[in-house]
Amino acid sequence: MPDMAEEAPRSGGNGDGATVTEPGREAEQEQRSGVQVLARAATILRLLAADSSGGLTFSELVARAGLPRTTVHRIRYALEEEGFVCADEATGRLHLGPGLLQLAVASRRDLPTVVSPYLERLSRELNETVDLGVLDGMHVLFIAQHPAPQRSLMVVSRVGARFPAFCTSNGKVLLAQLPPDELKRRLPKRLETPSQHTPVSRDDLLRELEEVRRTGLAFDREEHHAGICGAGVAITDLDGSVAAISVPMPAARFYADADAISATLLRVRDEIQIALQGA
Repeated sequence: MPDMAEEAPRSGGNGDGATVTEPGREAEQEQRSGVQVLARAATILRLLAADSSGGLTFSELVARAGLPRTTVHRIRYALEEEGFVCADEATGRLHLGPGLLQLAVASRRDLPTVVSPYLERLSRELNETVDLGVLDGMHVLFIAQHPAPQRSLMVVSRVGARFPAFCTSNGKVLLAQLPPDELKRRLPKRLETPSQHTPVSRDDLLRELEEVRRTGLAFDREEHHAGICGAGVAITDLDGSVAAISVPMPAARFYADADAISATLLRVRDEIQIALQGA
């Protein structure tokens, strides 16, 4: 008759007092742990996405997540490493980062690629740098750029950079697309121009954004950076997502040709809107 081998215990102690771990059970435990981490990371991202106050402090995030502080700390830094969460340099408040926004844009369609020929032509026509940006909390995130083709003195901001929305032309035109009640909730109580470090009246800014809605144009008159001005317009994709086209330049060139720049921006905006409707 065949030899009969005694089956080793699946778990617990063996005859020598050692512990035998079932490989399948260990893999299952690792899988559950990984799913738990993903679920907690998703909770943190949803909390940041739902916030309309300009970002959450770390303590606020811990309280709303209902998770141990050390857990939130660990997940927060992992998300920051991937660019999914960013901390505001001035306030330390946390908000969604450019990595997540870039994924969101890619999941719909590649908007920069669709509008790229128009932005390149606009850059050649004006002989100025042209930027494409989207709203990221209370900042504008630069997602594409076409540098001036022939300029010894030009303004260039790297793709991935974030500027305060309330004092930039592309940021203002994006803020103007928000419902008025949401805009009032999201605007910080205290605003200050980075270029001169002077207070900005919220009421004056809200009136300016009403004018932006009426004309379709927003301007930065040396508010973000001394000596630099800009003009911006908004474009809206079929899914309702909004982006801003802006033209930054040295102040002297802007003041000398603001009307022509504005007219060109509005014309190209209308051409892009027609293209987006048919794309």
